Amino acid sequence: MLVKLTKDRIRKGMFIESVACPSKEFAKRRFILTSDRDLAAIARSSASEVLINVALGLDAEGRAPETRPSARRVPQSSGSGANAAEVQKVRNDLDQTRQALKSRLTDIVAGGPLDMDDLSSVAGSNARTWKDSAVIALEVTRLKSKDETTYVHSLAVSGMMTLLGNALDMDDEAVSLLGVAGLLHDIGKLLIPTEILNKPGDLTAQERDVIRGHPEAGYQLLKTYPSVPPLALDICRLHHEVLDGSGYPLGLKKRALSLPVRLSTVCDVFEALTSVRPYKRPWTSSEALKWMFARPQLFDRKMVLRLGSVLVDSPIT
Repeated sequence: MLVKLTKDRIRKGMFIESVACPSKEFAKRRFILTSDRDLAAIARSSASEVLINVALGLDAEGRAPETRPSARRVPQSSGSGANAAEVQKVRNDLDQTRQALKSRLTDIVAGGPLDMDDLSSVAGSNARTWKDSAVIALEVTRLKSKDETTYVHSLAVSGMMTLLGNALDMDDEAVSLLGVAGLLHDIGKLLIPTEILNKPGDLTAQERDVIRGHPEAGYQLLKTYPSVPPLALDICRLHHEVLDGSGYPLGLKKRALSLPVRLSTVCDVFEALTSVRPYKRPWTSSEALKWMFARPQLFDRKMVLRLGSVLVDSPIT
């Protein structure tokens, strides 16, 4: 989340988005403030205000993202009170949407029909849940049973893609299409043998190649349905591509990756990093965002920042 502060309130440990003065006075942008020299330079500038990103650094009270009340984990018990009721509602809503998505995707994999209007309805329901309760939805989708991982992951990525599309001021039609593309982006995983996809131990090199083949496999499947828009096909095929060309399956670089594709990559990686898996601990949202932001050769920094602004600091009381 972006916050404006008067320059006298700036302190080391804050993430500086911009200083409201001519660049000739203070040119640095988007950095963690760590030095007394930069702090003094901001104080000497003609700026009256400084824009900070509290998802990536200290807030106005000097609190780190993981220690602020908004960063508390959502209680997993049914508990009592408004918060527990809200969590349960989000859990129920997402479970219904997951069941609907599972039914549609399994039909497609079996060669059944693909109804874009129907998928748009599922995506719209999911998007409303994330719009109303993004932080709770993120917590609810962190923990996945191995048999439901692909469906819940797809719901989470779809929801985050719509949030990020709105944060980037994309029009309603484009955001709606992002939601559908998010639901479909990992359909290729449903073509992978279960014993490989859900294998608890280390994968062999051959098994890793099979899993890395899921974007192309999903793309080839969706291509057989003329109603699937080109954007959804691109996101299915290219959501593991990164800016420096080290991704897969095609090794494309930044210039060949559209804004929606770059957006899908950011959401997909963030969701994977913050999920609970048997073989790793989940990262906090702040940890994942900082790790991604520190790798501009891989991820679009603007999108990482905007994702943080819509996910990290929405309050839970």
